[in-house]
Amino acid sequence: MSERGERTANRGGPVLLGVRHHGPGSARAVRAALEQCTPSAVLIEGPPEADELVPLAAQEGMRPPVALLAHAQDDPGRAAFWPLAEFSPEWVAMRWALAHDVPVRFIDLPAAHSLAWGDDEATADGETTDESPADAGTGNEAPANEAPANEATAGRETGGQEDASGAEVRIDPIGVLAGAAGYDDPERWWEDVIEHRGSGDGGGGGDGGAGADALAPFAALAEAMGALRETYGDGGHDRDPVREAHMRLRLRAARREFGDDVAVVCGAWHVPALAQRTTMTADRQLLKGLPKVKTAVTWVPWTHQRLSRRSGYGAGIASPGWYGHLFSAPDRPVERWLTKVAGLLRAEDYAVSSAHVIEAVRLAEGLATVRGRPLAGLTELDDAVRAVMGDGTDAPSSLIHDRLVVGEVLGEVPEDAPAVPLQRDIARSQRTLRLKPEALERELELDLRKETDAGRSRLLHRLRLLGIPWGEPARSRGSTGTFRETWRLRWEPELSVRVAEAGIWGTTLLAAATAKAVSEAAGAAGLAEVTALAERCLLAGLPDALPVVMRTLSDRAALDADVGHLAQALPALVRSVRYGDVRGTDAAALREVATGLAERVFVGLPPACLGLDADGAAEMRGHLDATHQAVGLLAQPEGERQSEGQPLRDRWAGVLRAVSERESVPGLLRGRATRLLLDDGELGDGGAERLMGLALSPGTPPTDAAGWIEGFVGGGDGGLLLVHDARLLALVDGWLTGVPDAAFTDVLPLLRRTFAEFETGVRRTLGELIRRGPATAPRHPAGDAPDAAAPGFGPGLDRDRAAAVLPTLRMLLGIGQRGFGDEQPDPSRPADDLTGART
Repeated sequence: MSERGERTANRGGPVLLGVRHHGPGSARAVRAALEQCTPSAVLIEGPPEADELVPLAAQEGMRPPVALLAHAQDDPGRAAFWPLAEFSPEWVAMRWALAHDVPVRFIDLPAAHSLAWGDDEATADGETTDESPADAGTGNEAPANEAPANEATAGRETGGQEDASGAEVRIDPIGVLAGAAGYDDPERWWEDVIEHRGSGDGGGGGDGGAGADALAPFAALAEAMGALRETYGDGGHDRDPVREAHMRLRLRAARREFGDDVAVVCGAWHVPALAQRTTMTADRQLLKGLPKVKTAVTWVPWTHQRLSRRSGYGAGIASPGWYGHLFSAPDRPVERWLTKVAGLLRAEDYAVSSAHVIEAVRLAEGLATVRGRPLAGLTELDDAVRAVMGDGTDAPSSLIHDRLVVGEVLGEVPEDAPAVPLQRDIARSQRTLRLKPEALERELELDLRKETDAGRSRLLHRLRLLGIPWGEPARSRGSTGTFRETWRLRWEPELSVRVAEAGIWGTTLLAAATAKAVSEAAGAAGLAEVTALAERCLLAGLPDALPVVMRTLSDRAALDADVGHLAQALPALVRSVRYGDVRGTDAAALREVATGLAERVFVGLPPACLGLDADGAAEMRGHLDATHQAVGLLAQPEGERQSEGQPLRDRWAGVLRAVSERESVPGLLRGRATRLLLDDGELGDGGAERLMGLALSPGTPPTDAAGWIEGFVGGGDGGLLLVHDARLLALVDGWLTGVPDAAFTDVLPLLRRTFAEFETGVRRTLGELIRRGPATAPRHPAGDAPDAAAPGFGPGLDRDRAAAVLPTLRMLLGIGQRGFGDEQPDPSRPADDLTGART
């Protein structure tokens, strides 16, 4: 043991262990130092309110990464996290103390002050942070409701120097030490000197090996920090003097309680300040008059992604997964890491063998030797993977970075950790529904006909209503039925703050969501917001909130005379009716309000379509389509009420006819109304041709006629209508060829916009039909002139070839069980409805 180390260990005073937070080398060194000096108490940089939560760290259900969460009781949104990983020196010190029955105390500024102080301090970038120099990666108070600290400056605040212009210059103490050692990369210097030293010697890296003084590295680092503070000033951050004054007071109190043989684990930057001789009166004077709020503190799960700098956590580290590996690997960290990489790549169908792993290890170690590094770091390992396993490409790099370098670990906390009642109710629901929070984003397919899946759907919808977006709805890939839902789930640590905020609405998830829905209904600004809220209430299964929302909806609908607002609100309300049918909910009140709303739209829509400009017509077209779709759903009641929908369809068809035949209505709307009537089979033989002929007559302004065409065939599917209806195509072609030259330039943009929506094959077929010349013969009903050639198709129908596909078609449709080719044409059998051929 060196003379200095001996004095440090035996002087009878506190042992100050300056660390870099979230560093495996620092964590190993702290463990070795504690084993050597065996203090009577361990003091840790953190909020003193968390002292009572320390015993929970020893429970089996506590799995890092976790974080201490402190929030103001009267404003849960004002919160702060102190994250801890398995390789955090504070976590290692805490677990060591609990294993040896040594008291633990937190000594940083209380959260009651730091939360009340929240918005008063900001970095030069306007972002709140409490990190100090050399605290790189610290877990100091990072307000959860503030913008994340700037990645380039987090943990490395100014040392108080100014340039020639008087502006404050940011000083990176680690960068200064790295530069003095001849490194141009501070991170690489820190890893070579601290994190990688001894990482391959059986896990004892950072303790100097057997027989070495475990306190010597801390003495050297304290000396370096003292020199930096003398050179660049003591105030790395404006809050540091206050925080350090409180730490000194807590240290004095601990020495009175436990004696001088105590150990302090704190950011290396603070060590000179804690060793500084000051009076208790001076320290108390610095703390006098600080703002204060009532706070609550608990443990919450954290993730490796939130520890990473790229996640926006200002005190994060670049590679938490790699640091966790360095800390936990008992020996041969390079070999073990590349074995993990190989396993990941094999799971992703990369051809990686044991020989690849061996060659990658040799290459990484060779690169580390050439570059003068004690251990191959991520740079060398990435180069080796790219050259040996990736065939010289960067394809595996992003996968390895996300899955291993950063990692997808989500911590766990014991069930008896302090929590608001709402959090406990959510946790019970998660266990009952077997829906465990995970850090990795995943898709969840729900079949609402199953009781468990329906319960999961209600849980996720209630959380979204409370502003807790654990799940986000996604488009289903397998089915478009209303009995299926697809969700993207990902649990973020910030959601714990959202849960605390939502606790003001109730103690259970059902009660809180109901109260929030009732409050939103009272404060909703427009009719569309109320209808959307009604839909959300139905999805979330809130039977007590729905009547209140429906009364509000009826009142708002009675007072709102804007047809656009009514038409905008109708689709959400009709979807709610359909969702109620699927979920077995009594939607009679919803249906009654939706029907009344539809009737008001029917009355007000034709007058609202008069005298609109181009923008107004385009907006009204959206309302027309939305109302048409809503009426289609609303007019399809199930069971014994199927006949009730026909009067509603008839009234809507009358509205569309009124719009399609009124000359003062813009052509876009008349064309769209005609198309909707045609699709519903409401136009008799030649009805569409008659309306198109009127719209494209010579007396109609060309721009209005072009708008009619856009409304009729626009939307992407109108091209097929022209392909299969020669009469309509001939009318469009005849009108287009007769457009005067002076008006053609005005019409062309409208036509280009319309026909550009058609698929490439449709446009090609239309061009071929026009090249051949439009057919003038009227359409024939089925069975008339069956062998006549259709434009764009073959010379006629081959009945035998058509009949050959029927067995396969029946099998796909589930009609009969005959095999392929078993059926032969039989003149005695009736004609098949599908082709007109006899089967």
